Amino acid sequence: MKQCILYDRPCTDCGECDRCDLDPSKICDNCCKCIEVKKDFEEIKISRIILDPKEKI
Repeated sequence: MKQCILYDRPCTDCGECDRCDLDPSKICDNCCKCIEVKKDFEEIKISRIILDPKEKI
């Protein structure tokens, strides 16, 4: 069973992780409007990397 990426529980296929941050009624289409652009470049901080122990790297 997959682990939920938003909550500490098994994935229930609720689809919440696919929702748009600005408009939760739509599926995210990677438009990037939720990323503020105030610099010459942007960065996204990665808080952790989750690896599937069953998957070969």
